Amino acid sequence: MEYAREKYNLSPERIAERMGLASHWVLYKWASEGRLPALQIVSFEHVCGINLISRWLAAAGGKLLIDIPTGRTAKATDMQQLQSLLHEATGALLAFYAGKQDAVETLAAIQGGLEGLAWHRGNVVQHDNPQLELGAEHGE
Repeated sequence: MEYAREKYNLSPERIAERMGLASHWVLYKWASEGRLPALQIVSFEHVCGINLISRWLAAAGGKLLIDIPTGRTAKATDMQQLQSLLHEATGALLAFYAGKQDAVETLAAIQGGLEGLAWHRGNVVQHDNPQLELGAEHGE
């Protein structure tokens, strides 16, 4: 909810309204208890514009979560972003093994690098059959 407030100026009341909830107090209850019904996760993430819950669930289960690759040709910025993620993961590993970084930070960097590589792998597989880029960004 903090992200939705900062990025899109959405109050909990507006989030609840856009989710189709009868009362915004239900959303406050879920937030205070840390219990959002699984059926509401997709709607909540869509309204808030970020998929933190899905990403946390995947990481907690030891899985990678990537956007579905479309098969489009990668741009130089895509390759630079991948290189940055891999550089960060390598640096995190070096720092971890030197005793300068904890496991949580190291695992997060490795996860980012793996997700970047997995996306590019899927994009190469899909390259001969590119998909339409459906679904506009949240703010558009």
